[in-house]
Amino acid sequence: MNKSYFCSNALFTDFYELTMAQGYWKAQMNQEVVFDMFFRRNPFNGGFSVLAGNETLIDSITEFHFEDDDIAFLKEQGIFEQGFLDYLKTFRFTGDLYTMDEGTVIFPQEPLVRIHANLIEAQILEGLILNIVNFQSLIATKTARVWLASKGAPIMEFGLRRAQGPDGAMSATRAAFIGGAAGTSNTLAGKLYGIPVMGTMAHSWIMSHSSELEAFREYAKIYPQNSVFLIDTYDTLKSGIKNAITAGAELVEKGYNFGVRLDSGDISYLTREVRKELDKAGFPQAKISVSNELTEEIISTLVAGNAPIDSWGVGTHMVTGGNESSFTGVYKLAARHDKDTDKMIPAMKFSDNPAKTTNPGIKNVFRLYDDNGNAAADILALEGETLECGKEYRFYHPMVDYRQFSYKASQIEPLLKKRLEKGKRLSPRINDSEQLRLSRETMQKQLASFDESYKRILNPHIYKVSITEKLKELKVDFINKNLK
Repeated sequence: MNKSYFCSNALFTDFYELTMAQGYWKAQMNQEVVFDMFFRRNPFNGGFSVLAGNETLIDSITEFHFEDDDIAFLKEQGIFEQGFLDYLKTFRFTGDLYTMDEGTVIFPQEPLVRIHANLIEAQILEGLILNIVNFQSLIATKTARVWLASKGAPIMEFGLRRAQGPDGAMSATRAAFIGGAAGTSNTLAGKLYGIPVMGTMAHSWIMSHSSELEAFREYAKIYPQNSVFLIDTYDTLKSGIKNAITAGAELVEKGYNFGVRLDSGDISYLTREVRKELDKAGFPQAKISVSNELTEEIISTLVAGNAPIDSWGVGTHMVTGGNESSFTGVYKLAARHDKDTDKMIPAMKFSDNPAKTTNPGIKNVFRLYDDNGNAAADILALEGETLECGKEYRFYHPMVDYRQFSYKASQIEPLLKKRLEKGKRLSPRINDSEQLRLSRETMQKQLASFDESYKRILNPHIYKVSITEKLKELKVDFINKNLK
């Protein structure tokens, strides 16, 4: 992996993390702690999200360090003591890290990343963890919604020119592939990540020739095996499709095939008319691709209306998140070492907003499945708790309100897995191409296990995320003690 596309520079953190770190260092408060990274709501008013970026995160954490010029920069700020700067010179992450598999279908309140480390290490990593996982999970979720809306048709990610800078484009392409995109226009991402690269032609190609037909013929001459003609430069029906059929017929005579792409206009109407023209000319095998500010809602409407579209080019709304600018991931202290008892004790954040009150303690996440292999609920349990298949349990709403349910699972899957121990990988790193393929397969396999009601683009059913009775009692106890 090209290191310029993951961040190993330890200055990539919010400044207050460093000022707090110095405060902990001076007060000798570098005890063992546990932090959870989780999120509060699904983006896009959706029924699920997709985890992405945690593999990038692991790369970043294992290389995370301060260079000599970073230490010099911090010294120039005039607020850091030399002893603390000397400590930072040898800074490395030496703790443990747990994550769900990349591509996992995820829900609010669940720990996606769990950090066991000393307080200074855990604190300095906060910005890095949230930056990487939040953005890539947002884009993977958006792409998965687009992929579902297309009913699994090929999705081409065309977002490089609208992405938020070079790193935004690279991270978005990576996450979009996990979310279901079949390929990308981003050539560098194709090289570094092994993602298939795709592209047709621009309007400028056609406008640079003396005629539309000449432009199509020249393109077909150079790329006979990959000719997809952009037919909306002048007039889609009066000239574009007619010239595409002429140039395409010459290709077919030579044993090749062709396709057409539309990038403007009334896509539903135009694709139907274009399909009629292609079929009438004897080219039912010619594929139709469309682009132009597509969203999952537009694609869903076109698919529901049986528009004859074979593939989709999606750019702006896929790589930027469209109408949702960020993922609501947060990073909160869940447990800390108590010097008086020499034990790890739970920690909990309180809030006037119940949704922002955290679940205390070191937690695991289990996915429960029914007899048919369908996901039924995700359960947060305290470390050390076990759940058995075939045994009925009562589970409770995370906000400890009146809602609860009983369930007997046929299959139980633990979702959090230990990935780093004392700062070192527990399994060898695989290459980017293979990792992305596995992450994409995880997403597709997991989505298949959820009922369609959770995957609806509009008004999805709410999937159950609940807590065990033991965790509920711990949380209630914290609340009662705080209210006294």
